[in-house]
Amino acid sequence: DLVNLCTLQYGYNIAIIDAPTHICTFINDTWRERRGTRLEAYQVTLIWSFVVSVFSLGGLLGSLLAGPLAVRFGRKRSLLLNNVFLGLSSVLSVSSRTARSFEMIILARLLVGINAGVSMNVQPMYFGESAPKHLRGAAALSSAVFTAFGVLLGQVVGLRELLGGESWWPYLLASGVVPGVIQLLTLPWFPESPCYLLIDRGDKEACVKALRQLWGRDDLGADMEQILQEQGRGGGARAKRPWELFGERSVRWQLLSVMAVSSAMQLCGNDAIYFYASSVFREAGISSDRVQYATIGTGACEFTATVLCVSTRDSCHYGPRLKKSCPSTTPMDGMPYLCMTCIFAYILSFGLGPAGVTGVLPTEIFNQTARPAAYTIAGSLMWINFFLVGMVFPFLVSELGELCFIPFCAVCLLCSLYVGFALPETKGKTLSEITHDFDSVKSSVHLNETKQNYRCIKSTK
Repeated sequence: DLVNLCTLQYGYNIAIIDAPTHICTFINDTWRERRGTRLEAYQVTLIWSFVVSVFSLGGLLGSLLAGPLAVRFGRKRSLLLNNVFLGLSSVLSVSSRTARSFEMIILARLLVGINAGVSMNVQPMYFGESAPKHLRGAAALSSAVFTAFGVLLGQVVGLRELLGGESWWPYLLASGVVPGVIQLLTLPWFPESPCYLLIDRGDKEACVKALRQLWGRDDLGADMEQILQEQGRGGGARAKRPWELFGERSVRWQLLSVMAVSSAMQLCGNDAIYFYASSVFREAGISSDRVQYATIGTGACEFTATVLCVSTRDSCHYGPRLKKSCPSTTPMDGMPYLCMTCIFAYILSFGLGPAGVTGVLPTEIFNQTARPAAYTIAGSLMWINFFLVGMVFPFLVSELGELCFIPFCAVCLLCSLYVGFALPETKGKTLSEITHDFDSVKSSVHLNETKQNYRCIKSTK
């Protein structure tokens, strides 16, 4: 649970940025003090969108750093070093109002995004490599629970009665440093990933010691055999670079699956709700004095859904389900609350699907040498799409109103079809068994291509 503070910070920093919408006033006032003129409404929206979305650019940088850090320093030490970005971000956030600089807020959001990008890639890797096979899914899914709890916690702390007031927003933006400090004090006592110790460092004694500490038992024969088999398949090769993974035909379908699921994770539009929840509910017709409490409902929905996903994880290895937004109707009494209910249902379906699956998928379908590169690719795509959605979503809300989620439906449908046909079940299987299932998919596709080519040749004759 203490390791999961990494993913808690991710959810927390997504949610808290919705509360201090008076940062827009700060941006406008600061600009007027410097230039003597006020910004136009669209200019404030553009700057505010960038403040929100630069978190995603930081996440992209963090994803690119995650693989090299995990290989060079190990999983545990990478998570410890990652807190440097969090500390710097908190200092900038607290100082921004005194310095009269909204640019410091942008830089702070970039740094906390880097922290999230590293955490969201290294932490699932650490869990996936440290848990026994029968608990691997549950351990990794706990990351989704803590992410959802972070969202809910950020929404509660961001209430006007707490740190969401006009005079407290710098401290709200900096408050994410608290779980970072707790992690710095506790994580050094945790063991390193057993797979990293044996496969990357060749230290069998340290691997056995880590396994005993993590699992609390001495009977490790079968488990050590699996790790040794993975080490043997790697043949002592160094960790692959991301660009090298694209050239490996043997993992083509694994890579396509990770890319598809990671992209859909953001292009389904779920996380945009947390960035702009207040705007969404206001457009749906919820009164201003009730918006902040409706916003907490979104976090509560995903938290509930991810807990259910852990409890019923046998059916949680399927990708994003088709999600529908509220249809266009003539305004009537109760319609705002129907829209709110639809948004809650949207989030529940997300929590039961991709929220709990996406993070663990590269650990389950890639071997030790390819795993860091796979996480780098998946994380990069996730954050690029996150940035695009964060920049575009405010304009979708202003133009489409309660129909702003309709464009995301096509993404959900396409990804659902791909996952249903191309992604095999992974729960309770060894890497060899999962690889065999992917080989069956490749063989089926190759057979269909051969038949199609034969028909083309026959028709030509």
